Amino acid sequence: MDPRSIAAALPYAYEGLPDKAAGGRPLYRGKVRDVVEGPGRLLLVASDRISAYDRILSTIPFKGEVLTRVSAWWFARTSDIVPNHMIPPSELGGRDPLSETGRACLVRKADMVPVEVVVRGFLTGSAWRDYQAGRRVSGIDLPSGLARDSEFPEPLLTPSTKEASGHDRPVSGEELVRSGLVDADLWDQIARAARALYLRGRRIAREHGLILVDTKYEFGTLDGRLILADEIHTPDSSRYWRLPGGDSAPDGARRELDKESFRRWLADRGFTGDGPAPEIPDGIRIETAARYVEAYEAITGEVFEPAGLSTQALDELLAEWTLAV
Repeated sequence: MDPRSIAAALPYAYEGLPDKAAGGRPLYRGKVRDVVEGPGRLLLVASDRISAYDRILSTIPFKGEVLTRVSAWWFARTSDIVPNHMIPPSELGGRDPLSETGRACLVRKADMVPVEVVVRGFLTGSAWRDYQAGRRVSGIDLPSGLARDSEFPEPLLTPSTKEASGHDRPVSGEELVRSGLVDADLWDQIARAARALYLRGRRIAREHGLILVDTKYEFGTLDGRLILADEIHTPDSSRYWRLPGGDSAPDGARRELDKESFRRWLADRGFTGDGPAPEIPDGIRIETAARYVEAYEAITGEVFEPAGLSTQALDELLAEWTLAV
């Protein structure tokens, strides 16, 4: 997308669903998504907010649309592995909140498992930092002498507990079962589903010239069955690398199609979550938006077309959809 088009959209980045649009229904605001709760259903609205180091810092034009559309694209290509929480238009009278708003979806409300499952294909990010410091990676002993960004022979599952403080705690699968947080049979289902989802995602990403470096999944249960919830393989929940000459991770330049460059920009200015955050200049917002749009187009093979709704029109449409919750 032309940077000038992104710049023109900066004043209209969507900050989130106004309270009045929820129609009196319970409204929960996460870092990115606003959730309207009803009996058995949720309306998920992805704002354009961007967070890093557990802080909401700015807005990025089109980000919410990219996240919702990418998730829907991947949900459709992985439902044979594990069912997901999306409610299809066929159950909504043929209407579809995603196609109408670009950033909202109706989902089934599940009993969420209080665990995030990160699947890692490469020794990078926090896994590299733990390894470099001589620590185990979520209870996994890795051989010595591994290089940064090297590919694991098999993907690693590195779960963490979801803490009320917002700082998730890395644990091993064995610890989860031993603590009683997840029973052994459910954890076995989650582990098998997470590996299969990652391998499917990595294969499809490579067909599109990308590497799915690592990613995060959240699961729940509904009517006694495991389902995939939240999001899948988005630039928020995943690392993507675009490599010009192959599908491994050689030393040298690569283009990241996720929010890692945004996090690095903050860290380079001394911000990693404590103290006042730097003001985010428009140039960084534009560059980050361009990466998200590029990720959408690379993943899906489709040209990104914004919904083009005014904030007022979007709020009115979302208020209408809250009635379906």
